Amino acid sequence: MDNIDKTYLLKLVSLQKKAFSLDQYPDYALRKDKLKRLYSVLLKHEQALIDAVSDDFGHRSANETWLSEIFQVTSTIKYALKSLRSWMAKEKRHTSIIFKPAKNYVYYQPVGVVGIMVPWNYPILLSLSPLIYALAAGNRVCIKLSEHTPKTNRVMMEICKRAFNIDEVAVVTGDATVAQSFSELPFDHLFFTGSTAIGRKVMQAATKNLTPVTLELGGKSPLIISQNFPLKKAAKMITFAKGLNAGQTCIAPDYIFVHAQKLEAFVTEMEVAFKEMYPQYMTNDDYSSVMNEAQFNRLQGYIDEAKDQGVKVVVLDELKATNDHSRKMPISLLLNPKSDLQVMQDEVFGPLLPVLSYQSIEEVISYINQKPRPLAAYLLSYDRTEQEYINRNIISGGMCINDVLNHIAQHDLPFGGVGNSGMGRYHGFEGFKTFSNAKAICQRGRFNSALWLYPPYGQRFSWFRKFLKG
Repeated sequence: MDNIDKTYLLKLVSLQKKAFSLDQYPDYALRKDKLKRLYSVLLKHEQALIDAVSDDFGHRSANETWLSEIFQVTSTIKYALKSLRSWMAKEKRHTSIIFKPAKNYVYYQPVGVVGIMVPWNYPILLSLSPLIYALAAGNRVCIKLSEHTPKTNRVMMEICKRAFNIDEVAVVTGDATVAQSFSELPFDHLFFTGSTAIGRKVMQAATKNLTPVTLELGGKSPLIISQNFPLKKAAKMITFAKGLNAGQTCIAPDYIFVHAQKLEAFVTEMEVAFKEMYPQYMTNDDYSSVMNEAQFNRLQGYIDEAKDQGVKVVVLDELKATNDHSRKMPISLLLNPKSDLQVMQDEVFGPLLPVLSYQSIEEVISYINQKPRPLAAYLLSYDRTEQEYINRNIISGGMCINDVLNHIAQHDLPFGGVGNSGMGRYHGFEGFKTFSNAKAICQRGRFNSALWLYPPYGQRFSWFRKFLKG
């Protein structure tokens, strides 16, 4: 499937569109059946997925794969099954008195054939989570998996083959050329997760067919530690957030704000937290590898540039700073790097963590608001006034207060970015709506009061105008 051309892709979309035309509103029972099929087959391939992802990464913690991907997907299916009937119900809307008797409502229809483009960092979650919502909304789906996860792809293709017919869900793989062709297909909706740079190209390609696009991108997500927040607790949460998948997470904190008076103490607490959480990280099965040589070299390049510019780099465990064979890289703190360094321009997407000291919350807000709007923002503070101030003054796709990452795991919260970090939302009802056509319906019975407003306009219409003016 890696050498497929655009002709094959067009035939695939045509096949699914033809199948959709024969059943443009799958009933509740069929949608429920598809979700249950996926759930059943996924569970049977759980260990195969864990092993395949680890092989693709060089090493990926089995527990992390289960927690951050498989469990998230299975719990999402359960949530969708529980919520599906209410999602499919007609949504009542207000009807003005002047149009009564009538009723208004929104009728959610499937859009048709959906394309999903998947990145390499969470290949299970970021393919199956949007698939769940697309199927719940009644659509047919084509999935383009990343060429960087070939072993995972084989298991994913087997899962979808066992759970679905090809005219229900189809999976393709291939390099950047295939991805470009995929983004140019005449889908009824295109869903992309990946970098901002590639997101721009995907959106440009989709415009050729006026295909609606959801972009789930990334960016530099800030984390603010309030001056009075306990540093030991902060360090544990940050180590988890930055250690998970070796920092290769789109919503991982990208840089940290620590009060100037607490900087030294924070570094100490981070060293303790990392060694406690990932002792002997080089041989620790719970600590994952950087995905490939290109990513490893990119991250090492950030460190080298920072050191060349005189930035203090604190490796949280000096056991072995880097290892080209395993590609395991410990969390490293870059203390007060200048904003023109590459690590402060790019999304880090790895276990490097710039730490900026501050004197006032106002300067923190100013700094963040001069940057593109992030996918996530994090605040560690028990001060309600400070929470409200920061919540009002930072625009981000999502936010956690006194927590990290876990807003993405809340099934009833919409997830997505804003500006450079993306457009559109999914998860929960918003996910169902993303892959639906919200058809507005105004419905009347036998009696139609609007007939009174038809020409010829006379005394009756003059009376009606006076009535409306109140």
